[in-house]
Amino acid sequence: MTTITTSLPDDVLDHLREQAARLSVPKNKIIEKALRIYLDQLNRAEYVRSYKKAGEDVDIMNIAEEGMADYLKQLEE
Repeated sequence: MTTITTSLPDDVLDHLREQAARLSVPKNKIIEKALRIYLDQLNRAEYVRSYKKAGEDVDIMNIAEEGMADYLKQLEE
C-alpha cells in the first residue's frame, strides 16, 4: 500500500471528518471507497461513449444487424 499526501478544501475535510466520526470509520477508508466508486463511474462513462460512437458507425451497425438476423433465424429453428 502506498501513502499519498493531498490537499482538500476545508469544507470537504470538515464533512469527511463528520462522516468518519458518525460512521466510526477511518477517513482514509471513506476516501478509498469514494475514489473506487468515482473511478468505476468514469470507466462506465467510457463504455457509454464507446457504445454511442459504435452506434453512429454505419459498418458496425450493419454487422450488428446481420448478426441479429442470424440469431433470430436460429431461434425460429
